Amino acid sequence: MSTASSSLSPTFNPTSHPMGFSWSNGLSSSSAVVYDDYGDKVPPHPGKGWTRFVCVSDTHSRTFPVPAGDVLIHSGDLCSWGTVKQLEVTVDWLVSLPHPTKIVVAGNHDLCLDEDMANVKGLNYNDVSRADVAAAQAMMKSQEARKSGLHYLRHESMQLETNGRTWKVYGSPAAPRYAPGSFQYQTSAEAETIYSRIPRDTEILLTHTPAHGILDLARRGTHAGCKILTATLKELEQCRLHVFGHIHEAHGAVIDKETKQVSVNAAVAWDGHAVIVDLKN
Repeated sequence: MSTASSSLSPTFNPTSHPMGFSWSNGLSSSSAVVYDDYGDKVPPHPGKGWTRFVCVSDTHSRTFPVPAGDVLIHSGDLCSWGTVKQLEVTVDWLVSLPHPTKIVVAGNHDLCLDEDMANVKGLNYNDVSRADVAAAQAMMKSQEARKSGLHYLRHESMQLETNGRTWKVYGSPAAPRYAPGSFQYQTSAEAETIYSRIPRDTEILLTHTPAHGILDLARRGTHAGCKILTATLKELEQCRLHVFGHIHEAHGAVIDKETKQVSVNAAVAWDGHAVIVDLKN
């Protein structure tokens, strides 16, 4: 687990549950409680006045049980290698989950959702046709998906109403390019254009990439996150929760001691639990 500065608190210390229960694998502030390693004992919902976000990413067509909650967040890499059939496995799983609201962005493995990947030859993944892209995008916006509460965000925002609170949410599938894949950018100028679109009053942010220096430490010891996103986060003064993935080995959560912003690398490609984040309304 990596941190951007000493203001980030990555240690999971004992914490008191808002309803009086005691849990040993929590990370907390005055306005948030985060659970990662909770085993089979899912902490109870804290009740009125709180919203429970259940966070996953990089599921790569794998399906598994996740805790109940008010909102399910998936921060990309829905597919293993970007095919429509692999996407269908994940979408069917998401639709089946009981969470009233599910918010999803794509990632660099989700080729079939990116029209720029259509008919591109020589990919390390599977070739994708324009018909594949049309089918995949229609799947994400289908009546069945909408009926289940699924919202697919692609550089766009939405408002989420739950437990008497309206949250302002923004989602982006983008990530810095390091290998052939979808929704990637190569230059700082491209990154600035992408992240300048995030409304400054965003409270819940989904991206596929981490910010540079925050839960982005790759196996080779390098920070793989985006520096432009790090700078952007400093301008998002109302952002309470940032959920991302992409760097599988950096799964975990931190809370900034100064801003109280919760950052979650929810990648579960290498096992691990969905991360539970309870935010005070």
